[in-house]
Amino acid sequence: MRKTPVCVVGLGLIGGSLMRAAQAAGRDVFGYNRSVEGVEAARFDGYDATTRLDEALTRAAETGALIVLAVPVPALGLMLAHVRSTAPHCPLTDVTSVKGAVLEEVGRAGLLDRFVGGHPMTGTAQSGWTAGDARLFVDAPWVVSVDDHVDPEVWTEVTALALDCHAVVVPARSDEHDRAAATISHLPHLFAEALAATAGEVPLAFALAAGSFRDGTRVAATAPNLVRAMCEANADELLPVLDESLRLLTHARDQLAHHRSVAQLVEAGHSARARYDSFSRPDIVGIAVGAHGWRDELAAAGRAGGVIRSALPNRDSRG
Repeated sequence: MRKTPVCVVGLGLIGGSLMRAAQAAGRDVFGYNRSVEGVEAARFDGYDATTRLDEALTRAAETGALIVLAVPVPALGLMLAHVRSTAPHCPLTDVTSVKGAVLEEVGRAGLLDRFVGGHPMTGTAQSGWTAGDARLFVDAPWVVSVDDHVDPEVWTEVTALALDCHAVVVPARSDEHDRAAATISHLPHLFAEALAATAGEVPLAFALAAGSFRDGTRVAATAPNLVRAMCEANADELLPVLDESLRLLTHARDQLAHHRSVAQLVEAGHSARARYDSFSRPDIVGIAVGAHGWRDELAAAGRAGGVIRSALPNRDSRG
């Protein structure tokens, strides 16, 4: 069976890695990048890239390609306007770390019926085409949204791409994704920035810094504009978890000041980390895509920690 071609819009770390992984999986893949240097680097490495967005989208329309938006949230409006005018009937997904804001932008562009949100939960502190890696997604959770509007055929296309990249698919609703991402992605970015900034005020700190500082501040090396884009786009979900973390830290500070103890915070954190280390990811099987209630079933399975490792049956194929 012929695999759907892929048009990647934005060839940075994630988009560039996706282009590499999709081509390695036997897909016809081509892409656009605003940077001439990025396109030249991609071409030098043997990939099909252009700086002409309408050229890439026209080709997507002609081939029925799955369009993947791999640009920061602030650039989505402009990209979606081009998609609407050039390739409105193509299946459409994204790889951004916020789903609610993207959903709103896609709705405003009138492209919701062909859109299924996505978010591969992986990355590095590096950026640009040269940072890409075809194996970046191996065994990584890749969220594929199951919002009420989602078309089963487009959902299957997006899931197939994630599986081709050797990720494991986590079905989730956009609002639940954003709430979870605030706690395990966006909040850690702010903590890393705060830790790095605090240490930067202590003259001897960098000379003594070792593993715990390096690991705790790793994501602070991410380009500031990318961190701002993800955190600010998810402000409604990030603020409550930031408040809760500040409450925990303030309480720990008071306990240390008055009782010389941080036991409560340390023990609670250690216990939560132990639960994470033993968290299981059972395979999601037997749910037929397109059958009655399939979106709710998949959302519940993802919420419980389930993942999809191989293609699910569709409503017409289940015996």
